[in-house]
Amino acid sequence: MNLNTLNILISVAIFLSILSIVCLYRAYVGPTSADRVISINVISTKVTVLIAVLAVLTDQDTFIDVALIYSMMGFITTVCVSKFMEKGKLF
Repeated sequence: MNLNTLNILISVAIFLSILSIVCLYRAYVGPTSADRVISINVISTKVTVLIAVLAVLTDQDTFIDVALIYSMMGFITTVCVSKFMEKGKLF
């Protein structure tokens, strides 16, 4: 991997980390529960992308598996919390 690609990936990782902090603020302040759920879902997506970027930077394929499992867990959590908010129960 050349130096330009490395610098771009590190810049992307820093930018995504900053955006995750902004989303964390929205999750804390959010006026409604739906805002909080959406911001936590966005944070989950950003962390998944950060794990994928880390996999490319370190040249380890196992991090891709971790990113896939993390994204599935984030999706299932978002669906369950949304269903609980709508109906008041999960089943």
